[in-house]
Amino acid sequence: MASIWRSDAFNTYSASYDQKFATGRYDYFGIGGTLWGDVVGSSNFATTMASLSGSYSRRMGGDRVKSHYLVIGASIGMAQRSINVQNLLWGTQHSTTNPGTGDPSLLSLEEFTRDQFLFADLGVGLLWFSILDKYSNFYGGIAYNHLNRPNQSFTDEDLIPLYGKITMHAGADLSLGDQLSVLPGVVTFIQGPSFQLNVGTSFRFMFNQNRFEEQSFQLGLWSRIANKTESGVLMDALIVSTRFDFNQFGLGFSYDINTSSLKDATNGNGSFEFSLIYNICGPEDRGVYCPKF
Repeated sequence: MASIWRSDAFNTYSASYDQKFATGRYDYFGIGGTLWGDVVGSSNFATTMASLSGSYSRRMGGDRVKSHYLVIGASIGMAQRSINVQNLLWGTQHSTTNPGTGDPSLLSLEEFTRDQFLFADLGVGLLWFSILDKYSNFYGGIAYNHLNRPNQSFTDEDLIPLYGKITMHAGADLSLGDQLSVLPGVVTFIQGPSFQLNVGTSFRFMFNQNRFEEQSFQLGLWSRIANKTESGVLMDALIVSTRFDFNQFGLGFSYDINTSSLKDATNGNGSFEFSLIYNICGPEDRGVYCPKF
């Protein structure tokens, strides 16, 4: 998966893998791994993280068709942050002869004792999901990341702990007939003074569905709501998404349309995101079907 601002100010990539293993009569263990990174701005402020996750799914009720599960999980990761301080300009470096521009030759009062550092990151989560049938399910969960609040300072003297982040999410995949499904969803992020809410829905249209082949197309509309620096909230963007699925393959595309003052900084350019998905589906039994992420 990759996300890119058209102004080339922000580039993000991500790859992940997860798999479940049956244990006991109805339960599962799950393992996963994620690699992601981004680079921001002219200073090349970069973050790269690799993490491993594990989970245990306990069936709380159900039958041969329906199943209800409670899942507890945890993750551990290592990350690196780096910055090119030579590309930064500070208030003391503003040109007096040509206001509005910077002069790198002027002395800066800012001092950096390191331009990169490593840190560990821990997280935990809880999830409930219910399988109603092969084509309908719903879920809801909460996670807490940055449990250890790692230091983010580029100096040895300062201590700047990373705020813990709470993520709450819920969604469903509900069949409305043989050829139409609706997929509503909501996710909320709360980290220190920052708040963000993504909410919307997609519609999935089935083209072909039999025991040998499955094709579908999705079209969705989402909104991103965030808090202002001073007070209140605003709708930052509308997100248009599409996706095509063919058997175990999925190819998605989305585009953010800025609706806030951020569009002035990006010259009206939003961001676009590509995603490529492959579901490795084994035998579908025990009331848990291969997910359609």
